Amino acid sequence: MKVLQISAVRAIIVLVTGFLLVKYREDTMTWMTITVGVLFLISGLVACMVYYFEKEKVAKKTAKAALQEGQQEEEDLKSPSFPIAGVGSIVLGIILAVMPNTFTTWMVYILSALLILGAVNQFMNLARSRQYARVPVYMWVFPTISMVVAILLISRPIETDALFFTLKVIGWAFMYYGVFEFVLIIRMYLVRKAYDKAEAAKVVTGDKMVTDGIEDAEIVEE
Repeated sequence: MKVLQISAVRAIIVLVTGFLLVKYREDTMTWMTITVGVLFLISGLVACMVYYFEKEKVAKKTAKAALQEGQQEEEDLKSPSFPIAGVGSIVLGIILAVMPNTFTTWMVYILSALLILGAVNQFMNLARSRQYARVPVYMWVFPTISMVVAILLISRPIETDALFFTLKVIGWAFMYYGVFEFVLIIRMYLVRKAYDKAEAAKVVTGDKMVTDGIEDAEIVEE
């Protein structure tokens, strides 16, 4: 649940960043760059912290489950994925917040690279959710679109005249990514809940048979 919560926080920050990129004016570029950097720095730090605590929690459960036959593999499957997007957010946040003017022109490349990392993270989440339910083919299309857009933007040469328009395109791509991130969060919650319910239904319960006081029958030969 904590992982889903941090994903929701990241999605909100990405949506806000996309909105700022779409709405910003050229004369506020420096302050917008610093703001975006701080947002991504916070998002990355929280994601890495949650990953660390969740990893420690799963490690303790795994060690405990090792004492019980047949539960080791199940616990290992629930280990959290490495926060690739979180690490990328920290690096990007530091760069943008500390040196906003230096990297203004390179924002297209930096933000496009982060969008690629985000798409990779969504692919990993979809692959991870396959242990709970089948993933429809069309779900793989959404992160693919984000990655293709980012690759197209990052493959183009930087043109100062087109920087304003290109950043707006990235802003729309960020908002698209954020919306799909919320879709993934909701889907993961529902399929995990359905999986846990199905697993609970498999548990057979009953009363223990009372055998105390019953003596072995004696065979009497006639």
